[in-house]
Amino acid sequence: MVSRANSEHLFAEALKFIPGGVNSPVRAFRAVGGQPFFVNRAKAAHIWDVDDNEYVDYVGTWGPAILGHSHPKIIKAVQQAAENGTSFGIPNPAEVTMAKLLCSLVPSVEKVRMCNSGTEATMSAIRLARGFTRRDKIIKFDGCYHGHADSLLVKAGSGALTFGNPDSAGVPAAFTEHTIVLPFNDLDAVKAAFSANQAQVAGIIVEPVPGNAGLYLPKPGYLEALRELTKSNGALLIFDEVMTGFRLAKGGAQERFSIRPDLSCFGKVIGGGLPVGAFGGRADVMDCLAPVGPVYQAGTLSGNPVAMAAGIAALEELAATDAYARLEKLGAALEQGLKAAAKSAAVPVQFNRCGSMFCSYFTSDPVHNLADAMKSDRERFKKYFHGMLAQGIYLAPSQFEAGFLSTAHTQADIEKTVTAAERVLKAL
Repeated sequence: MVSRANSEHLFAEALKFIPGGVNSPVRAFRAVGGQPFFVNRAKAAHIWDVDDNEYVDYVGTWGPAILGHSHPKIIKAVQQAAENGTSFGIPNPAEVTMAKLLCSLVPSVEKVRMCNSGTEATMSAIRLARGFTRRDKIIKFDGCYHGHADSLLVKAGSGALTFGNPDSAGVPAAFTEHTIVLPFNDLDAVKAAFSANQAQVAGIIVEPVPGNAGLYLPKPGYLEALRELTKSNGALLIFDEVMTGFRLAKGGAQERFSIRPDLSCFGKVIGGGLPVGAFGGRADVMDCLAPVGPVYQAGTLSGNPVAMAAGIAALEELAATDAYARLEKLGAALEQGLKAAAKSAAVPVQFNRCGSMFCSYFTSDPVHNLADAMKSDRERFKKYFHGMLAQGIYLAPSQFEAGFLSTAHTQADIEKTVTAAERVLKAL
């Protein structure tokens, strides 16, 4: 029996001072039951909790740890930057280096603005789209998460053409009345929304590969059609690549699918493990931002020198190595092994993968959108999660979260994971 006595003590203390005992809801394990464990240290593709239990980590800080934990080049870059000061609130050279790097790696990004989180990036991109087009309405998709800004915490209305309703207490209905929520992978719904709201839609914001309801992929031609529909209707196409950016390819999902959006949002990987966000795109759109244009956006810690140093080190390492070929190879091995394990155990599982992102749904039906994902057997997932955790494999503590591989994962890690899955699935 694995002991987590120290984690249990810390969680009891945390509950006294932190709402729910956590600083981000999914960490509370509410979707899988039980109590969260507390991590003490991390190295490469492994983490150790405060009771010194070791796990193969497939969460990877929810995406940023694409090179694994405590990468020596990132640690060195952070140490060197910190020695010169942790924050200035004045322009610093690393901001320029990061901006040039982002623009060089992502062809659709001609200018970029740094911020501090993915939520800031998406919130600012939507404000910018509205300011540039002088329109109010935004189309988003059910199951796509774009941070916790008020206008984006929206659940679908009663029909494809109705406005969404607030998906959180504390969000006035008026804040979401211009957000239209549609099912992902349904082009007819998008066409109908544009037809019903002619010359009123500022843009579409979309995760090109949604990773916040598990993971499902765009159907062939879907992203291309969104590109054409926005262009023909005078709206902007915003790719939320906070999760997929620099993970699915050097240029993100837009490189992988050969799509050129008007605006893109980034985070996670570009921070090298530190809090960073960015949004960028067409120069004419970006020049609507203050101090050049009328759309206001600001942040005291934007372009923080330590965060920039970490992000630059991460991006340079990714660009200089065969990282993406390695991630694809590891992803294929994990997919093959977990599919074989599920088949051997006669457990219905849909394994969706795109590069180094993946999700196992406990359903016999293909998963293309949120409605499909909701068919998954969540009780079975709970048992699977805790079974894998007991075997030393840490997966995201929710059926509706993606898993992540890093270049630090080894073939031995994959083999251990597949062996554990075989054992756990047969016991379900």
